[in-house]
Amino acid sequence: MTTPELLAPAGTPDHLETAFAYGADAVYAGQPRYSLRVRNNSFKDAAALGAGINRAHELGKQFYLVSNIAPHNDKVRSYLKDLEPVIERGPDALIMSDPGLIMLVREKWPDQPIHLSVQANAVNWATVEFWRRQGISRVILSRELALNEIREIRERVPDMELEVFVHGALCMAYSGRCLLSGYMNHRDANQGACTNACRWNYKEVQHSHDQTGDLIATSAGSDVQEIEPREILLEEPNRPGGFIPAYEDEHGTYIMNSKDLRAVQHVAELVKMGVHSLKIEGRTKSTYYVARTTQVYRRAIDDAVAGTGFDMGLMNELEALSNRGYTEGFLRRHLPQEYQTYEQGSSFLGTQQVVGTIADADDRWLTIDVKNKFAPGDQLELITPAGNLRFSAESMENRNGEAMDYAPGSGHVVKIPKPDHLPEPLDHTYLTRILPAGE
Repeated sequence: MTTPELLAPAGTPDHLETAFAYGADAVYAGQPRYSLRVRNNSFKDAAALGAGINRAHELGKQFYLVSNIAPHNDKVRSYLKDLEPVIERGPDALIMSDPGLIMLVREKWPDQPIHLSVQANAVNWATVEFWRRQGISRVILSRELALNEIREIRERVPDMELEVFVHGALCMAYSGRCLLSGYMNHRDANQGACTNACRWNYKEVQHSHDQTGDLIATSAGSDVQEIEPREILLEEPNRPGGFIPAYEDEHGTYIMNSKDLRAVQHVAELVKMGVHSLKIEGRTKSTYYVARTTQVYRRAIDDAVAGTGFDMGLMNELEALSNRGYTEGFLRRHLPQEYQTYEQGSSFLGTQQVVGTIADADDRWLTIDVKNKFAPGDQLELITPAGNLRFSAESMENRNGEAMDYAPGSGHVVKIPKPDHLPEPLDHTYLTRILPAGE
């Protein structure tokens, strides 16, 4: 059994350093004009990308450049010129999706490794074989594949490296791959059964709540309880009685909102079938997110290779992160509601909250750069590259040694007693508060 690569996101140099500190084998970062993540991207030019590539190579790690935009003619014209100074820095691979740009790169730099982006939607072994014949060295498989489909691709195209997403945000639709029809009519648009539900003419229906809080239709003119304008019940004129609830706030409606992917429980199976790389989504997430997910999936991979069995505690550790609810995606087949969250668009807080980072340490004290409020007596956890430690700080001081009842929040610096058995070193360490049930 071979050990797959653990691939983490890097939107900034800090993300890169954090990912490698917590056990990533490689990172991926984008060239903003030519990748699908423009915001929160510090790798804005060839010099910044070159520094990231050099740092990865200093650590004996890999750096992949994301270049997966679907380009119109104006970007095709500028692409090779803008890419050339980055190629000179030696990225370990380009992550690409457009056949035209792939052709241009193959012609100009025939030895440059190319990984096929998930945006190219490779969902079967014949597609993977096609790209192998074009000289692609790795295919990042579509998220819509089940475990048995991944296994068949691996068996039929053994000479192609395969990469699979195991954690992060999911899109409800991309290109023509819409799930709205499946939710409303249980007819899968991805299998050719689309009902064009997005184009129907809807009207609002008077409604009230039943005893469970669900929306129910009421006849016109009936005495209904007062409702908030954010909740509406829709009916399509050609489908009388086919009521569809929609929930909306100032940010919009969440009928297209997916839960987050969490597939840590399937890492052992993916390792067993010989997948080459396991990928974490999240180039716009926090460094804490990168630290926590990389740490968890590093342990899952190492446990799988060692044959020690799956630790269910890893599932709980990922609950510590803010998330939109978790799903294992399409790796096993579920009802549509297992993928989607229809009533909330923002993330749930998670079971832990980052309250600070370590600014300094001596024999007695940890100096905390505070991010969120916490107080003596709170249950805390230090997240470090060498391991995690739970403890409770019984006292707190400010910089002048004066006792404090609590740390107010971002912008403050406090000191807490240094706990025993603290893992070292403390670089890239986060202090979290374990939230009481129900908070």
